[in-house]
Amino acid sequence: MAGVQGLSDPAGPVGPAGPPGGGGREQLRHSDGPWLRAAGGAEALRTHLGPVPSELALAHQGLTAGAGDLSALAELGTVRTSWERRIAAAQGECASLAGKLRAVARIQGATNEAVRSSFAPASGKAGAQ
Repeated sequence: MAGVQGLSDPAGPVGPAGPPGGGGREQLRHSDGPWLRAAGGAEALRTHLGPVPSELALAHQGLTAGAGDLSALAELGTVRTSWERRIAAAQGECASLAGKLRAVARIQGATNEAVRSSFAPASGKAGAQ
C-alpha cells in the first residue's frame, strides 16, 4: 500500500486534517512512507556493514608477523573476532528490523481499510471513502 489513505468519519470531524477542497468531512490519514523509509535505512545500514569484515581482515594482514614478543598484538585476534561477531549481529538486527517495519506498514494499511469498510454501512455507501 503506497501513499496516503483517507478514512472518512461518518460520526463527524475527528481531527484537523480534512480532504482537499474542504467539504466539512475530516479524515484520518495514514502513510506507509515513514515505515518504508525506515526499513530502507535499516537495509542500507546492513549493506554498508557488508564489506567491513573483509576490510578488517585486510587491515590485520601481516600485522602479527614479526611482532615478536609484543603481547598486545597477540590480543588483536581476540578483539577482531569480537568485532566480527558484533558486525554480524548488527547486520542480523538490521535485516530483522527492515522486515518488521514493512510488516507494520502492511498491517496498518490493512487495518485502515478494514475500518473504512466498516463505516460503509453506516454512511449508506458501500466502499465509500
